[in-house]
Formats: sequence, structure tokens, C-alpha cells
Amino acid sequence: MPQLFLMLGGVSGFLAVALGAFGAHGLRDRLPADLLAVFEVGVRYQMYHALALVGVALALDRWPSGALSAAGWSFLIGTVIFSGSLYLLTLTGQRWLGAITPLGGVAFLAGWALLAWAAWSARGA
Repeated sequence: MPQLFLMLGGVSGFLAVALGAFGAHGLRDRLPADLLAVFEVGVRYQMYHALALVGVALALDRWPSGALSAAGWSFLIGTVIFSGSLYLLTLTGQRWLGAITPLGGVAFLAGWALLAWAAWSARGA
């Protein structure tokens, strides 16, 4: 599992950089400023959680736990739903996609809570 999360974190980080460049150079003149800002929020949160996935992978090597694995899956699901919905919203103009975005935010929150729980549980190990 650590290698999977490390690989997924690397892929997600790569995509965040690529999408950030696409937003800055390819969308700058095609989107209104408010939608470009929404796209950039998606990129920023994707990068934060790509790094979180790398951290989970490293932690799993030392303190394997179900809570830590669940944190990694929550970060991944959150990225797909949160950032993915923001990307689709900006590229398609479908505003209803904004209603899905908070579900990704809840997955992010769950991931951070699970990470904290895993660290708390492993403190005596």
C-alpha cells in the first residue's frame, strides 16, 4: 500500500503542476478571472493532497494502520471529487458541479482526521 500511495501522490503532483501550467498559460485569456481563480483553487488543493498522499505513503512504512490507509484513500477521493468538480465546472460552465465540490471537501476533512487518529494511535508504538 505505501508504494501505491507514493505512486498516486507522484501522479497527482505531476498533474497538479501540468494543470497549473495549463491554467496559467492556456486558460488565462479564455476564462473570466473568477473562473480562472476557481481552477487555481482546484490545482492548489490537488497539490496539497498529492503531498499528503506522499506523507501517508512514508508513514505507512513506519506505522502501518488501517486508519492511515483510509486517510490516503480519503485524500485521493477528495482530490477526484473536489478538484475534479472545479476543473469540470470551469471548463464546461456547468455551475451545478459546484454542488458536488463540498463532498470532496468532506473527504479531505475525513482524511486529515484519520491521519491525526493514526498518529495518536501510533504514539506508543
